[in-house]
Amino acid sequence: MSRATRLLDLLQLLRRHRAPVSGPALAEALGVSIRTLYRDIATLQAQGADIQGEPGLGYVLRPGFTLPPLMFSVDELEALVLGSRWVAVRGDARLGAAADNAVAKIRAVLPDALRETVDAATLTVPKLRDEPVAVDVAEIRVAARREHKLVITYSDLDGADTTRTIWPLLIGFFDRVQVLAAWCELRQDYRAFRVDRIRSVAAKDERFPRRRAVLVKEWRARQGLHATARN
Repeated sequence: MSRATRLLDLLQLLRRHRAPVSGPALAEALGVSIRTLYRDIATLQAQGADIQGEPGLGYVLRPGFTLPPLMFSVDELEALVLGSRWVAVRGDARLGAAADNAVAKIRAVLPDALRETVDAATLTVPKLRDEPVAVDVAEIRVAARREHKLVITYSDLDGADTTRTIWPLLIGFFDRVQVLAAWCELRQDYRAFRVDRIRSVAAKDERFPRRRAVLVKEWRARQGLHATARN
């Protein structure tokens, strides 16, 4: 565990307790020595965290603290809220719930004035009538993150279905459709698949033969050469 991760975990532990928590209990939860814990508390206090207490009495974090890099301006907060609302409207159910949870976590640690800015954000996203999607898009996203191949049934413009083994790379969101960029083993080339034309998805326990980051870089480099991709 990196030190930065440990400091964030310490903050989360303190946020979950309203009453003071003893140093040994915090050290045990984090899996560190008591000396390391005291150094971490001192580091957070130096960065502005209002952690009150001392050895033998326990420690408590007063509400409203946000690390300086995470203190947002009003414009930044509105951008985050707008982005989360867009994802909630346009993304799949799991992605939409994650967007709502992210904003809730940010809101929970903001000072009162900025919390009101989140609640009364002036920007919103209208619901569009998207093309219906028959598959769980979250399954595609998980496969892309894990670099696992997918077997899909895809319907072309004429309504003919084909079975493809693909390497999912990324999903682009357009006005009314989502488009999946992937390597297609059938075509031995990069292809763009409209998600609403994917009839079924099955994950394979087989990884990409090349790293996804390399594939995405190559795919992006080709966009200037191939404006459209046929399936």
